[in-house]
Amino acid sequence: MRLSTFRCEPLSNSQGTNNRTLQESAPVFTDDFARVFKTLLTWRRDVRRFKTDPIAHGELLNILEQADLAPSVGNSQPWRIVRVRGSDARRTVAETFENENAKAASAYGEKRASLYYTLKLAGLREAPEHLAVFCDPNTHQGDGLGRQTMPETMAYSVVGMVQTLWLAARIKGIGVGWVSILDPAAIHKALNIPDTWQFIGYLCLGYPEEEHIEPELQRAGWQGRTPMSDRLFER
Repeated sequence: MRLSTFRCEPLSNSQGTNNRTLQESAPVFTDDFARVFKTLLTWRRDVRRFKTDPIAHGELLNILEQADLAPSVGNSQPWRIVRVRGSDARRTVAETFENENAKAASAYGEKRASLYYTLKLAGLREAPEHLAVFCDPNTHQGDGLGRQTMPETMAYSVVGMVQTLWLAARIKGIGVGWVSILDPAAIHKALNIPDTWQFIGYLCLGYPEEEHIEPELQRAGWQGRTPMSDRLFER
């Protein structure tokens, strides 16, 4: 599904020429934009079923450049993205997933494990693009600002970048699947990654084979979505 176009209108200059640059650079997001944005959020799916059609190199770079606009603690931009293209590396990642997937299934009872095995939890064989995402907690960029008491905000920043990438890809009709059933040590070894980098996630990118508004886990009967009221608290 491709999203419809929208208009983003500049603010009018009502406060004189001194504020001209500020006023003209600050857009107003219209109701039409808000509706399209909600559609984007609704149709952003964790894709597992990909076509093998390649993604144009320029299209991928555009998505990555948009992802790089994500906020980060201290403006540190701690994400490190590895484009995994080698067949040996991809095969090792797939084997690691299969091993860890079998271990995960064994943790469930017989009935739940049976359903677990029906789930398609990765698109490693079909997806044309693989991105391994890491956090460099020792980057000097940002000079440590904002992370002295909560160093985990570095990893949180990388996750925020992944979400931005996900939305940027969806706008282009490209699906993203986050593969989490992996052994970080095996990924580090397969990709020859510095030991100090923290593994955050492994992303498969490609054009979806199917389009569904409901999450796949919901359609499979594993877990549906629950209302926001279940997660909202006051103190």
